[in-house]
Formats: sequence, structure tokens, C-alpha cells
Amino acid sequence: MTRTKICGITRESDLDAVVAAGADALGLTADVTVDTPREIPVEQAAALAAAVPPFVTSVLVTMPDTVERAVELVERVEPDAVQLHGALGPEDVAAVGERAPAQVIAAVDATDADVAAYADAADALLVDSVDEQGGGGTGETHDWERTAELVADFGTPVILAGGLTPGNVAEAVETVRPFAVDVASGVESADGVKDHDAVRRFVERAESAVVGV
Repeated sequence: MTRTKICGITRESDLDAVVAAGADALGLTADVTVDTPREIPVEQAAALAAAVPPFVTSVLVTMPDTVERAVELVERVEPDAVQLHGALGPEDVAAVGERAPAQVIAAVDATDADVAAYADAADALLVDSVDEQGGGGTGETHDWERTAELVADFGTPVILAGGLTPGNVAEAVETVRPFAVDVASGVESADGVKDHDAVRRFVERAESAVVGV
């Protein structure tokens, strides 16, 4: 069964709705270099991470410019995993994994020349539609067939993101066969505010999608 991550949580009421919907993970966006309505202060991210119940994974989504900053943020927020966007190369990602008390997810573009190196360095790959600044959350889909090739090529878990909604997530799962799917704007009623019914439908449709042999 494909796992689900709901990203860009800004309120405890949305956190509760995501947990009630049965999502496997939720993302908290802090200390990023792009303009997004889903960014929250590091202190708020820490408070929300502390409110995540057992068996649900909290993920800090961030864009540090150094390994040291990444480790510092993980120590302050105390998430189960950290999702790294931006400038850190594969060696830096591996260093974060060695030093930070959290699993490491590397956000990549499916066409990135270093994608194999990132797969070796990280605990998981998040394949997203990346903007010019290296940030995800664009709300745009990308070439699912290319991501499906990454799933087939690597043993590292692949998380599919970019332009997913309750309306297309089943097709995405059936096409790519990812370890997990990730959504932010596709389940919102307003910028940074989750539509609880859309969250529920997204989780249900992702988990019930039929993946062929």
C-alpha cells in the first residue's frame, strides 16, 4: 500500500485532521529561502512536531545552506525526518544523515544528473517539480514515467510529489508505483490552510489505488 504525506501543516487543527484521515506522515515547512504561505517559524514547527502522535512521521521541510544549519534545525525541531531542498549536494546530504538525529529525505528533480548520488546519500528521495530556487511546492506535475524509472532503478524509497490532488493521485500511484505520495497545495481550501475533506479523499484514493504486478 502506498504511503501518504500531507505537507505544509501550519495549524494544530490541520495536524489533527491529517492524523484522523490516516496519513502516514506530515510536513512542517520552516527556514526556507522561497516565499511560501506554508512556512512557519522554527519554534512553531517544534511545537507541532511535538504534537504528532506515535506511528505518524513528522517531517521538517527546510532549505539549509550548510550541513551545520541542517543539523541545528533538526536538533531544535526534533522531527522524525528532515526533507532537504536547495543547495546541499549528495556529500552534504550524507553528512546530515551521519550527524542529525533524524532520517534524511533528499528532494530532487527527476532529471537531476546527481539523482543516483542522492539516492545513495539519503534514506529516501522526494521527486518534485522544482522551481528555479530549488524549492518544491509548485503545484505542477512532472514526467511521471521518468519517476517510475527511478522507482525501478533504485532501492531507495521514492516519494512522488508535485501537482498531486485527490483527483489524480490514484493514477499517479498506478503509473509510478512510489513508496509514498506527497501533497501540499492540492488539498488546501486557502494558502496554507488544509481542506479536511480533501485530505481524507487524498489519503483514501492513494491507499486504494491498484498497483499492477
